[in-house]
Amino acid sequence: MESVAIHSTRVITPTGVIEATVIIANGKISEVLKGRVESKGIPFESVGDNVIMPGVIDVHVHINEPGRTEWEGFETATKAAAAGGTTTMIEMPLNASPVTTTAAALKVKLEAAKGKMHVNCGFYGGVIPSNIDDLDELLSAGVFGIKAFLTHSGIEEFPNVTEADLRRALPILKKHDAVLLVHCELEDIRSTTGTVTPGLTRSLTDARSYANYLASRPAKWETDAVALMMRLSDEFDVHVHIVHVSSAEALPLIRDAKKRGLRITAETCPHYLVFFAEHIPDGATEYKCAPPIRERANNELLWETLKDGTLDLVSTDHSPAPPDIKETTSGDFMKAWGGIAGLQFLLPAFWTGAQQRGFSLEDVARLLCEQPADLVGLKTKGRIAVGCDADLVIWDPEASFVVKEIHHRHKLTPYLGMTLSGVVDRTVLGGMTIFTKGSFGQLIVAPLLMDCED
Repeated sequence: MESVAIHSTRVITPTGVIEATVIIANGKISEVLKGRVESKGIPFESVGDNVIMPGVIDVHVHINEPGRTEWEGFETATKAAAAGGTTTMIEMPLNASPVTTTAAALKVKLEAAKGKMHVNCGFYGGVIPSNIDDLDELLSAGVFGIKAFLTHSGIEEFPNVTEADLRRALPILKKHDAVLLVHCELEDIRSTTGTVTPGLTRSLTDARSYANYLASRPAKWETDAVALMMRLSDEFDVHVHIVHVSSAEALPLIRDAKKRGLRITAETCPHYLVFFAEHIPDGATEYKCAPPIRERANNELLWETLKDGTLDLVSTDHSPAPPDIKETTSGDFMKAWGGIAGLQFLLPAFWTGAQQRGFSLEDVARLLCEQPADLVGLKTKGRIAVGCDADLVIWDPEASFVVKEIHHRHKLTPYLGMTLSGVVDRTVLGGMTIFTKGSFGQLIVAPLLMDCED
């Protein structure tokens, strides 16, 4: 691969936004030179004022292959990622069939991914009550962490674990210094019966009511679960990552745990930041996710804690499903699959809300690139620095677009028709352009595996 030089007046580096020329050689960043430098004897291109940023890293994606490719698949998911400026994603273990709870199942998934991936993709393993004895081999096989549910996952082959299960599993994760990613909801039936939630005017049997769905998964479920995981992280000295935080009530627990030095990180998702319960129509099941999208006042607190470091990063929790499973005809929130299709829109959806709240371009790189890379140990990704992989997104933060062209397998998403800020001009993977101006390159990459030599 020949060397190239790309210049912009706005290059996001670990030390700030600067005018710079990025030299790429053999798929790596070989130099970052301040200013406009055309004298290196290699092809030169300036992208003007467009931002050059590390490629987005989405550490929470459901691709559903093998076994449920009618929901999504590697081909469509990775194209959607490339179109949105995402160059690396880490895929969850539960929606494939077989679920990724053994090393043998991981091999099946790796085989299914061959020849289909347009961006980097690694994989998590999962912990369920019956696979504790398989975790050692699974972690040694190269997964980037272990996922657990504390409530029903929606997939029968991936049941939730209990505290007793986790007490058996955590010493194994400690041995591998592996991160445990946790869906934090602890179901308490008492919280959904008896006392009527303020503002809830309809019977809980009205399944089309979004207010009722929201009431059925109260904030208490999250806070109870987070409290449990803080206690276990402290006891076992294990890195616990709280996925898709939706409730502001859990934030003080996370903040306190970090102050005490616990190995805790946490993420939220764009849909908890840009959508509000007050605006979700009854029957609009494209908005259903678990935990649910909450009220505006709650969600504004999530924004605040992205600034102060309580929340570490933003991921999509991309979890699409066919229209029939989303109950688009009936509008039944209680029966619909809980998941938001948003892989393609992580960068623009986040930036749309972030710029309105005073976030900087450096904040975007920190929350969408640097800290996601740190979470999963991708030491050569997430930064524009010498020696790092030449995974880049070139985008215009001042431009906007209406969401029409969607590359996910299913176009059912609450982002459809929205006007978003931040237009991706080009996505670069290992120095090769894989997406530009609506067209895709032909680069196909191999799956990522965690380096387990240690």
